[in-house]
Formats: sequence, C-alpha cells, structure tokens
Amino acid sequence: MPQFAANLTMLFNELPFLDRFAAAAAAGFDAVEFMFPYDYEPAEITDRLKANGQKLVLHNLPAGNWAGGDRGIACQPGRVEEFRAGVERAVTYAKALNCPRLNCLAGIPTGDAAEARQVLVENLRYAAGMLGAAGLELLLEPVNTRDVPGFFVNKIAQALSILDDVGASNAKLQFDIYHTQVMEGDIANKLAANFARIGHIQLADNPGRNEPGTGEINYPFLFSRIDALGYRGWIGCEYKPRATTVEGLSWLTTQMPAR
Repeated sequence: MPQFAANLTMLFNELPFLDRFAAAAAAGFDAVEFMFPYDYEPAEITDRLKANGQKLVLHNLPAGNWAGGDRGIACQPGRVEEFRAGVERAVTYAKALNCPRLNCLAGIPTGDAAEARQVLVENLRYAAGMLGAAGLELLLEPVNTRDVPGFFVNKIAQALSILDDVGASNAKLQFDIYHTQVMEGDIANKLAANFARIGHIQLADNPGRNEPGTGEINYPFLFSRIDALGYRGWIGCEYKPRATTVEGLSWLTTQMPAR
C-alpha cells in the first residue's frame, strides 16, 4: 500500500512551522516534506524530526523571492549565479537533514522561451552534478498554469524532454497528481508510461486542491494502480485541507482501495 508523507507547508498551517512536526506525528505521519527549510537553522529542524521519529523525504531548492512573486529562478538567464548559490545551500541543508531528494521549481521565464529552456537545462546539469556528488536525487516538477500563470515547465512530456537533455541519472520527474489532472488528465496512463522516470509523487484532489475524496479524482483506483506498478517511495500530501487537517484525515481510510 502507498505510504504518505505530510507536506508541512500545506498541512497543519494554522500552527507555527516548527510545531507542525509534532502535529503530523500525532496524526500518524512518520514522514514529512515541505517546500523550504531556509528560514531555520538545520539543527532546529533536525531536533523536531528526531523528537517525533520522522523522516524528511523532500524539500525544494531555493526559489528566489517567494513573497515577491518568484516561483523558481532556474529558467531565468539573469539569475544563474543566484541559482547555483542556492543549490549549494540546499545541498548543505539536505545533508544536515538527511533528506534524500530536492525538487527544482523551474519558475516563470523573463524572456525568450528557447533561451529559458537552455538556461534551465544548464542549471539542472549543474544541480544534478552537485547533488549527485552528495548522493542526492534531483527532481523537476511540472506545475499547472492555472495556479501559476506562465510557469515554464507545465506538462509531463516537456519535463521529460528537458531531463533527456540534462542527461543525469539522478535527475527525475516529480509527478504531482493534482497538477497533472489540471493540465492533462489521463493520470493512470501517465503514471504507468513514465513510471521508470518518477522520483516522487504528490497528491491533492481537483477542483480546490483539497484532500482526496473531495473532488473528481478516483483515488482508490489510482492508489491501486500505484501499488501495482511497484512504487515504493513516499506520496507527499500537498493539499489544502477543506476544513482542518485533522478533520479531513478520514481520507486515509475512505480513499484506500478495497482489499
């Protein structure tokens, strides 16, 4: 059966960030992920992980000025040095936190699409090399353009084409079920067709980006398919609770496939 990691950026967000680890553990999550650790010292996060017996399975590379509207900078020609400095910082954090994989948000291009693609490929090659030397996996995530207008990498085939050009064995696809449903649909077939290249899976239902069982996606069916494919990784619960996180966690029972 699938194993789930609480995305602490989205879940328990009524609490201060460092208090969310204990709340996730109390709700039964022994693994967590989040977008960015960089507002905290690694030791602060490590202490929470150890105190709650949790693994950290994913965090993101620095993505520029998030509050100012950046959604990644990897495709922006004028910010290559900033991106590379961020990769070094991210590797330092990942090693300290024992986090095995880092996700790259490509961002919104500031100019020509061909130039943006070239810069992204070069930046991902650099990142894959740095992460590979540290024994880490690099992920590239397509993000839907309804939630993030103009996001450069927004479909599975595009992401895989970019990863082909990167040519690094530790660079893989982050498959977000919600983003894929918004942009493309046909989720089960896309999971199967690209399974060998998937490094991590995330979920939310659609519409609303709420917990499974609140929208149109047949999660019992998908979970059965993911299990049949032999996926042994974590599935990140990156959704917006419709009420509170705890009130919505019944999906962990109701959305499981029948045995």
